[in-house]
Amino acid sequence: MLVPNKQLDDLAQRLFERLPKGLQTLQEDINRNLRVSLESGLAKLDLVTREEFDVQVAVLGRTREKLERLEALVAELEQSSGYSERLQQQSTAHESVTGPT
Repeated sequence: MLVPNKQLDDLAQRLFERLPKGLQTLQEDINRNLRVSLESGLAKLDLVTREEFDVQVAVLGRTREKLERLEALVAELEQSSGYSERLQQQSTAHESVTGPT
């Protein structure tokens, strides 16, 4: 994942500002080293961009909607075919033979 330069620069600047004043004289070297360290550390993480995350959220939302429609359709088909009543009758018959579980 690539972190936008502005965000990385902002993070490096915030870290730099927290350094003791004596070390701030080495600003250029420290900024460069902080940036390299941040890039290296972030590159090792399994991160996605906000855009990629938003796309996956949308895909998941559409998938959930489709699943709900399919579940409703299956329930409707089961009801119209009498499947759920037959299943209930089989369960009741099985309990009467074996006793309640």
